[in-house]
Amino acid sequence: MLTGVAVNNPDSIDNKRAYSNSWEHLCDELKRLDLLIRLRMLKQRNAHPDNPLEQFKGLVMSEQEIAGLLSDVPGPLDDENHSESHVLESRMIIESLNQLETTINERRGESLKEAIYLSLQYLSQLFHITPFEEQCLIICLAPELDRKYEKIYAYLQDDITRKKPSVDLVISLLCGTAQEKLEARLAFDSQAPLVKYRLLQITDYSQDSPTTLLSRFIKLDDRITNFLLGLRQTTDARLEAKASLVSPKIKSDQVIVSEDVRGGIRSFINSHFKVTDSEKQNVIFYFYGPYGSGRRSLTENVCSDLGIPLIIADVEKMLGGQPPFEEIIWLIGRETVLQRAALCLQNFDYLLADSDKHQVYLKSLLDVIKTFSRLTFLLGNHVWKPRGFFGKDILIDLEFEVPDERQRKRLWEICLKEHYYLSDDVDLSELAGKFRFTAGQIQDALFAAQNLSRWRSPENAEITMADLYSACRGQCNQKLSVLARKVNPKYTWDDIVLPSDQMDQLREICNQAKYRHIVYGRWGFDRKLSLGKGLNALFSGPSGTGKTMAAEIISNDLHLDLYKIDLSQVVSKYIGETEKNLDKIFTEAQTSNAILFFDEADALFGKRSEVKDAHDRYANIEIGYLLQKMEEYDGMTMLATNLRQNMDEAFVRRMHVIVEFPFPDEEYRLRIWEVVFPAEAPLDRDIDFGRFAREVKLPGGNIKNIALTAAFYAAEDSGIIRMAHIMRAVRQEYRKLGRIWNEAEWSTKGKLVS
Repeated sequence: MLTGVAVNNPDSIDNKRAYSNSWEHLCDELKRLDLLIRLRMLKQRNAHPDNPLEQFKGLVMSEQEIAGLLSDVPGPLDDENHSESHVLESRMIIESLNQLETTINERRGESLKEAIYLSLQYLSQLFHITPFEEQCLIICLAPELDRKYEKIYAYLQDDITRKKPSVDLVISLLCGTAQEKLEARLAFDSQAPLVKYRLLQITDYSQDSPTTLLSRFIKLDDRITNFLLGLRQTTDARLEAKASLVSPKIKSDQVIVSEDVRGGIRSFINSHFKVTDSEKQNVIFYFYGPYGSGRRSLTENVCSDLGIPLIIADVEKMLGGQPPFEEIIWLIGRETVLQRAALCLQNFDYLLADSDKHQVYLKSLLDVIKTFSRLTFLLGNHVWKPRGFFGKDILIDLEFEVPDERQRKRLWEICLKEHYYLSDDVDLSELAGKFRFTAGQIQDALFAAQNLSRWRSPENAEITMADLYSACRGQCNQKLSVLARKVNPKYTWDDIVLPSDQMDQLREICNQAKYRHIVYGRWGFDRKLSLGKGLNALFSGPSGTGKTMAAEIISNDLHLDLYKIDLSQVVSKYIGETEKNLDKIFTEAQTSNAILFFDEADALFGKRSEVKDAHDRYANIEIGYLLQKMEEYDGMTMLATNLRQNMDEAFVRRMHVIVEFPFPDEEYRLRIWEVVFPAEAPLDRDIDFGRFAREVKLPGGNIKNIALTAAFYAAEDSGIIRMAHIMRAVRQEYRKLGRIWNEAEWSTKGKLVS
């Protein structure tokens, strides 16, 4: 129960002593409210001296019941027959109010001098609330603390169902004259602090039709209730899963960005916020770059150095949910003020979609920043150059790039300072060279590799190179699978049959990928090249000569994902569509750390012709666009074509390695026949692979088809692969190719399978 004010002994009140805490101050404010209620009851009694409601007991509150609720407040309530007693009681209450108000003001002043935190006083400073508006908050706070006020408010409003205070009741309690009541209405205007900052909620008395302002209910916002009661560090429940309060403790050595950048940001913020209030502008930083590039860690580091907390919100989670975006961003903005925090919005790119709805959202965000946030950090993935969007506020953008190979190796070493146990075969330089990872991706990869090692060997959780390769591939962007077909490579160097020159070229491709960290990193070639740091290879030759197999072998050897793109599906007859398709592929590939294998390259890379019509002109534009994207791509790109002679020479010059896949002669066809069947396959000893190599003049791809078809024939027949099965498969392959195989000169052993 709230204690009353000892009006008979005013000297006992220590009005020079500071409040010890917020609750002590609120108790005094509630005592003042009790006196205001008592004064209001006297006015109502004078206006209606008789009590006509006695017959409605049980439906309405009686004055005697109210007197019992306010028994702590002294006064001659029993003396109803003498008007002098009403006047005397009114004077006593007013005197008590004046004394209490003086006490509250003086104790608040002392608390301010001694830097004692009082929640109501602090809230008033934050939102520039007037004394009248403070009392509105107290009137609404009272029912949140004691339900007796619901009964009291119902009695004062002559309706037991009206348990919340109305605007009329608040004005009647706090205002004495008609002019004061008229001016008090402004406190409930949409631009007044109580409503603008959602400190109060104003609702209609009737849900069927709007009511007058005086008839509307007011309720204290739940977050403000908790704030006044001292739950300062508790964020708004409506922000759960969308925003959180953090106290940053990120050390400088955990941030990738150089000390010059960090120091520059800190110096700018410190100098900017030292100017006078009239000159202050809000500061917005836009940090953009790939996932894990250090945008959030830099934000937390800056706030840690400044000694301020941080509200971190996720734009993606704020869109499409409840409350609506406009409401949730306003609540987040208000929370930054209540917490004296900076604001950080992650996944800001979701607001940059070109739609009318998102433009409205951006405007709502601008209003929130202007209203609440002096220091804001926006974290996105892509460059953004708004023109005049923030008005006079300061916008500073900073790009976070993927670290180069030297930095990536250092990041691997920094992340490994934690408790990770590596096997002797781990080569951090090789990982840094092959996987263009950010710091966040490296941390994720190490965590995933540790889990893999524990699953593989719970007793010995030593991380191997195989664990790291598997974990790194898992961190790569998987969206490329939507635009291309991911190939699971099975072939090894033992499976391919090529002349020694071509084999050397394929191994050269692998070596360039394996040792790029030395050439570009340790030897400094990275600083000499702005573009063209990737590896472009051209595979040319007839169908079935091993171009796709070679791509799989290289992928397998380098432990990199392989994505196959059929250019015949990428090229579009509609102007501009081909470039869009290529841009999507290379954009996703930048974060996939994958090998791109363009099959059917002839669909696009034919010999450039003179421009005779619009189609020729745009065909040349498409080729030029592909050249540009290949030069910008830091990974490996392979192109397969059947017609090298039709390739544009300007395009060929951009290739680092060109491998000619010849049609196999008899010697190489024999080697293909000898390796095409698995070791487990039941081959008849009488099979003459030399004769097949001599008579069946087909490339390796067709020979593979023949071997597989013969195996199925044998499985159906005797269970052993014989000459007759292979002969039948050869005949079938020739028929499929639309060619006739002359069997007349072929002498066989045994009977052919028809």
